[in-house]
Amino acid sequence: MNLSKTDLDPENVKHYYGTVLQGSGDLKTSACCTTDESASPRVRNALANIDDEILKRYYGCGSPLPPLLEGCTVLDLGCGSGRDVYLASQLVGATGQVIGVDMTGEQLAVARHHLEPQMVRFGYAQPNVIFHQGRMEDLAAIGIADHSVDVVISNCVLNLSPDKRAVFGEIFRVLKPGGELYFSDVFSGRRVPTTLRTDPVLHGECLAGALYREDFRRLLRDVGCLDHRLTASRRITLDNSEVEAKIGMIDFHSVTVRAFKLAALEDLCEDYGQVAIYRGTIPDWSHHFDLDDHHRFPTGKPLLVCGNTAAMLQETRYHPHFTVQGDRSTHFGPFDCAPAVAKTIDARGVGGACC
Repeated sequence: MNLSKTDLDPENVKHYYGTVLQGSGDLKTSACCTTDESASPRVRNALANIDDEILKRYYGCGSPLPPLLEGCTVLDLGCGSGRDVYLASQLVGATGQVIGVDMTGEQLAVARHHLEPQMVRFGYAQPNVIFHQGRMEDLAAIGIADHSVDVVISNCVLNLSPDKRAVFGEIFRVLKPGGELYFSDVFSGRRVPTTLRTDPVLHGECLAGALYREDFRRLLRDVGCLDHRLTASRRITLDNSEVEAKIGMIDFHSVTVRAFKLAALEDLCEDYGQVAIYRGTIPDWSHHFDLDDHHRFPTGKPLLVCGNTAAMLQETRYHPHFTVQGDRSTHFGPFDCAPAVAKTIDARGVGGACC
């Protein structure tokens, strides 16, 4: 059974986000709401420059903007009214580019209406933003080429797709080698029953299309990504008695995911005796850097890492900020995945990062 392809109707989504919802206050649950508490200082500062109408039509569930975007080409899937596009516009700078894709004309009309005033506010002589109306299942149709994007972001939208296999296939097609997928979305602790997956309200509220976590892992494996990381997770409270009565037996979480397009990744964390040292040079991360929810790198402290983590630090745009010692010439078996606080310090005084 292909659980990444469903009978979700994209026309229901276009109607829900183009007509039913006129602002975030029209949402019936808290699934597509976020307070941006996890956003970095740079993102919070950039948020102050976004026009109010854009913010009013924002329906996100996380803060999917990783660091080190200066000069990058960023693709925002399901960009809506453009909030995250305009945030990323400030972070990539005048030499970068941000591409927003959405299928809902009403949302894109808001995003495009504010293009010129936002560029003036950001101080750009030429726009570094472009919007396309199209389907994220077929990015080739709107001219996004293979290996052309540094970072793909998305905010509570991928769950809405009726063909998630196609979406993730397109993401890893357009990403450059070493490129990063960083997105927030709604995930479920069990599979949503078939009888509920066509409910237009549950669909529009990002619940009916939520991916079961293990099916998501299998889906990424099928498109060639053998290791992904979670950077944040929060339990969603539905806050609506009618919705609760329909689908309250399922636990939903807003999760932020980081994944890389790397050929070197393995489907199990393997130990090659490698050590990583963070240099403290990523903006907003002077004292430590969190690769994910269980890899915190204190500045200057050597930590044992598995081969996958070493590749994520060495073969991506993060590499200037880390010193990685060792290679894959000697294999020591599976990497010990015990929490870092439970690991002993070895004879060299090197602690272990959990993987």
